[in-house]
Amino acid sequence: MGRTRIGAAEARRIAVAAQGLADPEPKGAPTIAHLRRVVGRTKLFQMDSVNIAARAHYMPLFSRLGAYDHDLLDRAAWRTRTDSRLLVEYWAHEAALIPRADWPLFGWRMAEFRDGRYRHTREVMRANRGLAADVVAVINETGASTPRAIEAHLGIERPAGTAGSWWQRGEIKNLCEAMFASGQLSAVRDANFSRHYDLTERVVGSDVLSTTVDDVDAHRELTARAASALGIATVADLADYYRLKTARVAPAVADLVSAGVLTPVSVEGWRDQAYLAGEARVPRQVTRSTLLSPFDPLVFFRPRALRLFDFHYRIEIYVPAPKRVHGYYVLPYLLGDDIPARVDLKADRKSGVLQVLSAHLEPGRHAESVAARLALDLHTMARWLDLTEVSVHRRGDLSRALRHAVA
Repeated sequence: MGRTRIGAAEARRIAVAAQGLADPEPKGAPTIAHLRRVVGRTKLFQMDSVNIAARAHYMPLFSRLGAYDHDLLDRAAWRTRTDSRLLVEYWAHEAALIPRADWPLFGWRMAEFRDGRYRHTREVMRANRGLAADVVAVINETGASTPRAIEAHLGIERPAGTAGSWWQRGEIKNLCEAMFASGQLSAVRDANFSRHYDLTERVVGSDVLSTTVDDVDAHRELTARAASALGIATVADLADYYRLKTARVAPAVADLVSAGVLTPVSVEGWRDQAYLAGEARVPRQVTRSTLLSPFDPLVFFRPRALRLFDFHYRIEIYVPAPKRVHGYYVLPYLLGDDIPARVDLKADRKSGVLQVLSAHLEPGRHAESVAARLALDLHTMARWLDLTEVSVHRRGDLSRALRHAVA
């Protein structure tokens, strides 16, 4: 690894290995030790509420461990004692589960969000500090609570027609969101993905809250963690992992190079300077195959996915259906160190069928060989989701080969 020039194929294998996607699957049922190993690779699980196939934070474990019990992640993040909790939620990449021990690394961000992350939550907080104190008092008395439960406790009635509407948040929801962003409140989730806000010390723990990290050290450590998770990366890649400003990442990179944690390298086909993490490894080959969440850390920074895999990827959830190219909820398919296909999936839980609404092959790939492996992984995903069948629709240039392989 002493070379300063890295080939494009090597860079792909480094990136895949750094994310734990070159590791063998567990031989038995995945355990909390396996979850810890995955978190040690990825550092975070991005969250998303869309549940048409599987919610985003459950997918990275499936992609790396195969079929596992969803309760493994639920216990690690929400259904456990504070002192044994492994994961907590905060704004890392976007809303994400991060190791509980990493909470102090985001103190600078909590200070920036001291009145909330968004303008409308800041406005509500600044106009309602007394009500915010009442919210904290209710949570202190009653424990983890939803905004609706807090409203009921305070005797606040919602205007007609707004019950259950996320888009018409009342003041209580905005205040909870503002205090979540500032770190005054934390949260746990229920089976319906609803946040139950609680005092941060009860979720994160006083042992972690007693640790403080200054801004410079936090940015250096977050940059180092991003480098470890990516294996090989540009400054833009490193900044995106935790949504840091490149102006703060650049000096952190310089410090890490001086310390021997990062090595400057050039990568075939990359325009910008790249940096190789000290612990990065280059497998001779990657044999694993798996479906990836749209928000998997391997692909959530789209310029990097394009640079690494020549994979142009956009989420089309908010694109009108007639204008979608690939589908509503499209998952990339990783085969070795390549992304040769993508599939639009829907878990039809009522009928017990994993619907493949479309299947598209990337240019230059062989349909039959890709379809043969993809069919096996779709069946594995169906079993993981407690579905009994895989049904391939006719949309997409891979659909015909995939239908034959699934059958």
